[in-house]
Amino acid sequence: MAAEVEIHNHQPISNSPKKNLSWPKLRRFDSLDIEATNLHRSSKAAVGWWVTLQLAFQSIGIVYGDIGTSPLYVFPSSFPAGIKHDDDVLGVLSLIYYTLTFIPLLKYVFIVLQANDNGDGGTFALYSLLCRYARIGLIPSQQAEDREVSNYRLETPNNRMRRASKLKSQLENSRFAKLFLLFATMLGTSMVIGDGILTPCISVLSAVGGIKRAASSITQDTIVGISAGILVCLFMAQRFGTDKVGYTFAPIICIWFSFIAAIGFYNFVKFDPSVIRAVNPKYIIQYFTRNKTQAWISLGGIVLSITGTEALFADVGHFTVRSIQISMCCVTYPALLLAYTGQASFLRAHIHDVGDTFFKSIPGPLYWPMFVVAVLSAIIASQAMISGTFSVIQQSLSLGCFPRVKIVHTSAKYEGQVYIPEVNFLLMLACLAVTIGFKETEKIGNAYGIAVVFVMTLTSSFLVLIMIMIWKTHMVLIIFYVVVIGSVELLYLSSVLYKFDQGGYLPLAFAFALMAIMYTWNSVYRKKYYYELENKISSEQLKEIVSSAKPCGVTGLAIFYSELVQGIPPIFKLYMANVPALHQVLIFVSIKWLPISKVSSEERFLFRRVEPRELNIFRCVVRYGYTDGRNERESFERSLVERLKGFLRDDIWGCSNVDDEEEDENGVEEENQKIREVALKRDIEEVDKAWENGVVHLVGESEIVAREGSNIWKRVLIDYAYNFLKNNLRQSDKVFDIPNKNLLKVGMTYEL
Repeated sequence: MAAEVEIHNHQPISNSPKKNLSWPKLRRFDSLDIEATNLHRSSKAAVGWWVTLQLAFQSIGIVYGDIGTSPLYVFPSSFPAGIKHDDDVLGVLSLIYYTLTFIPLLKYVFIVLQANDNGDGGTFALYSLLCRYARIGLIPSQQAEDREVSNYRLETPNNRMRRASKLKSQLENSRFAKLFLLFATMLGTSMVIGDGILTPCISVLSAVGGIKRAASSITQDTIVGISAGILVCLFMAQRFGTDKVGYTFAPIICIWFSFIAAIGFYNFVKFDPSVIRAVNPKYIIQYFTRNKTQAWISLGGIVLSITGTEALFADVGHFTVRSIQISMCCVTYPALLLAYTGQASFLRAHIHDVGDTFFKSIPGPLYWPMFVVAVLSAIIASQAMISGTFSVIQQSLSLGCFPRVKIVHTSAKYEGQVYIPEVNFLLMLACLAVTIGFKETEKIGNAYGIAVVFVMTLTSSFLVLIMIMIWKTHMVLIIFYVVVIGSVELLYLSSVLYKFDQGGYLPLAFAFALMAIMYTWNSVYRKKYYYELENKISSEQLKEIVSSAKPCGVTGLAIFYSELVQGIPPIFKLYMANVPALHQVLIFVSIKWLPISKVSSEERFLFRRVEPRELNIFRCVVRYGYTDGRNERESFERSLVERLKGFLRDDIWGCSNVDDEEEDENGVEEENQKIREVALKRDIEEVDKAWENGVVHLVGESEIVAREGSNIWKRVLIDYAYNFLKNNLRQSDKVFDIPNKNLLKVGMTYEL
């Protein structure tokens, strides 16, 4: 499950309606559907143009730091052995033009952004869309009531195409397809985390390296040391959060874009305006004809011009689609074109300065201001990717794909801003190791390119499935997308993989290590869930357990945490056998993460009463979206109790299937109403008394071991790998922020 219990403000449900109901004909709600019939439909309000422009300005500081700092290292990475022919500069510039146009602009800004999940983006959002449209999730926790949540419903065209139904059926009936999609999501998540490690390294190292122009005596080791110091400060500052981050960073990135655009235009006019000929793609053909294999290899450097493009999609939840489209088309895209054009003009006149193109192309008076802005922009680019890494890991937790870690929500205003202390420390160590170990940006660039292109390719793969199954896009347009965008990305992927032994192995090593952790945790998590599902306690069994245990009554409210959302967990039988005591009110609580971005507070809690009624036992599923934030201002206990009282009101007043005419014929409305009012008053008083007498939190601590006779692979997976992760990370009481004085742990061993 997730690493934090997160709560928004909740208001008690209003008092019962005046409608009279017949008591004898009340029906039992044996499924969690009472709340699903009284939903508050939430939708994102239309955003005005002024707000959109404000968001567009803020997005400049959040989204474009990475792609904006790419001019620091693209040309040096594209020509590691120097420029052999003058027109090679035009060939590379032409490739940069069309790469920026096809991938960030056409693919992401105008296509991929439309595949957002109720305003949120990223690989996880694409996977969640597919999970909602087709039953491809591997954990059987789906409930009909979940589809009634406001954000759950998909707005799809009415015309059903045969290929969409066929593909959906194939995915739902193929366990291999489900596993493959889950692995692809894990891989994409791991690569984004790899970006979070490599972006600070290459950005800061490239920016600090510019000091060599002013002080040539400074050695590379000194530059590495300064970069490492900046990285340490950057990661130490993460715990303070990124509130007001857009308005803080946007002015600096705007200054950066203004500088690189102005310097680019200056160099374009001064040195060689004829480089504008690079808009003609014939220079790409001539470049490949002239350089053959070396031209293909150089694609690994050219692809760095679109690093950070995935942030366009991943960070859309903080803004709007329209605001990102405006900032990209009006600011980022033109500034980058001018920057690369100016550098190409400079290189036509200074062919031997390709190794330090960016800083040597800066006019003398602007050098120091540009150096300072470059360092600040590199830090901002790093900050954006680090924050993105935290968000991605938070999303992974909701799939049960990441071990329990502490999620700290650093802002009450911006829900998506989180900080993970353990991950932050590990990221810092990884960044320092890469920076000190590689020292040069060339090898880091090789590694960076693989991470970037892998994520883009996975996004395209998910997008094609969405085009077919959800959007019902015409097949001609799908083929056009695959041929144009897909072929470009595969060409770049083949090039970056060529440099596998020159640093390219690094992101893959990171990815496979993270995927091993994710797979280990998710695999055992699923096995444990299936075990509990197969051995859950039914209502009849509960009566037998209570009857045989003959428990004594205990004052107070007991909250029994379970990951099972369908039934009572088997560990309760063990609890009753060893502690034959039953509290005034007992609530089985399950924290459930839906494949949607947010769940409104009105739709968060689902209750049902467990028979017999006199035991005052309830089941509750608390639902969250993968970007929901924790509300520190209201306790989980109080919210749970208030919503339980609201459920009791609905249970009394809202569950009749008798219409008004039948009630009139019965002629007993007043009497029945009094009976219901007395019953409701009694139930609510019982809950209030239990709440006043104190709350105890019961947490099942299950020890998981491989079943006797299991093969060596299963024993290693469960007995060693999973238990190592479990024992060295946060335990359940820390996950739910339960005070020790109110905690009671119940242990049980599962043999899987």
